Amino acid sequence: MGDFSGCDLISNLPQSIIESILTRLPIRDAVRTSCLSRKWRYKWTTITHLSFDEKCVTISNDRALVEKSLIDFVTRALFLHQGPIHKFQLSTSYLQSCPDIDQWILFLSRNDVKELVLELGEGEWFRVPSCLFYCKKLTRLELFRCELDPPPSFKGFLCLKSLNLHQVLVTPDAIESLISSCPLLESLALSYFDSLALNIRAPNLRYLCLEGEFKDICLENTPLLVAMYMTDDIAEHFEQSSNCNFIKFLGGIPLLERLVGHIYFTKYLSIGNDLGILPITYNRLKIIELYQVSFEDKNEILVVLRLISSAPNLKELQISGSSNALAAIEASDLDFWEKQCPSDCTFRRLKVVKMTDMSGVPHEMEFIKFLLKKSPVLEMMSVMPCAYGLEGRMKMLIELVRFKRASPEAEIIFIQD
Repeated sequence: MGDFSGCDLISNLPQSIIESILTRLPIRDAVRTSCLSRKWRYKWTTITHLSFDEKCVTISNDRALVEKSLIDFVTRALFLHQGPIHKFQLSTSYLQSCPDIDQWILFLSRNDVKELVLELGEGEWFRVPSCLFYCKKLTRLELFRCELDPPPSFKGFLCLKSLNLHQVLVTPDAIESLISSCPLLESLALSYFDSLALNIRAPNLRYLCLEGEFKDICLENTPLLVAMYMTDDIAEHFEQSSNCNFIKFLGGIPLLERLVGHIYFTKYLSIGNDLGILPITYNRLKIIELYQVSFEDKNEILVVLRLISSAPNLKELQISGSSNALAAIEASDLDFWEKQCPSDCTFRRLKVVKMTDMSGVPHEMEFIKFLLKKSPVLEMMSVMPCAYGLEGRMKMLIELVRFKRASPEAEIIFIQD
């Protein structure tokens, strides 16, 4: 082998590879490479991804000192930087309402920044400066604990593909206008807004995540949506309506591939006039996860039945029951299943069913019976009961194994904590 002693192989790498290495280092370490040699003094100044947090400076009990050190570090890094900045991320709890951030964003707006992430900790909201709205090349914007007020002259982020707003103060009209004025928007995440009623118009939207308190949500123009996540107590605060929430929320997204709805989601979809057979088929919907479904509420059961029967290619179904279902041990109207279940419905692609927090109440058991009877290729159904007592669990297990199965390969797995 050749003698490589004293040969600086790393310094002679192509600039693109060196930049890739420096980008993967914490920014503080990337800056420190300037001490390696004269050759390395300014190599870090051309990296296109800049990510700042408390690790950039020495942490002490003196908050004011840490804040000043962090401001100085970020300001100097931007002052020495050469070339475009594609990504700027600031994650800190030390700089709420810091006027220096305004200057940094102004600098970024003049350097064609493409990704901007501001994660500011608890405390005073940071009011986003108007210069943010002149970042015309933005493709990704994430704001945490900020106040947003687009100027009247703002015409939208024409290149934006991903928008994530977490605990952001903004008027309903402003957020609706912002969303609709981003024609390329593909991913939208909104979390912890204060009782917001929202109409979403985003013709290229593919991924939607909603979390927190909303008064109402209407998907007016989202035909390409493929995945939807609704978490926590989002639907608990939805207002009552005579319109059918199911149609208003899910009636215009035929390309949906995955649906995840947490607590109160099926309750929200059950509100409004019953339109009977749905006017839409979800041919691409393959995975459905519904949490905290109340099997004591027949309207919620109808929502589940109509949703899964409108998804002919459904492969995986996961449902958790509501703890309130214990009140429905002596359920009546079991002929509901004969009246409401579509007799010609067959789940020809359904292979996996997971039922959790099951109480063994009549309507839960009838639903499981229905699935087993209508799923000819089912491979596995797992059932996890909630705290129900040994006798109750044994009764539930005996009833399960007696149900007829359309699939000879179907395995019932009874899971006990």
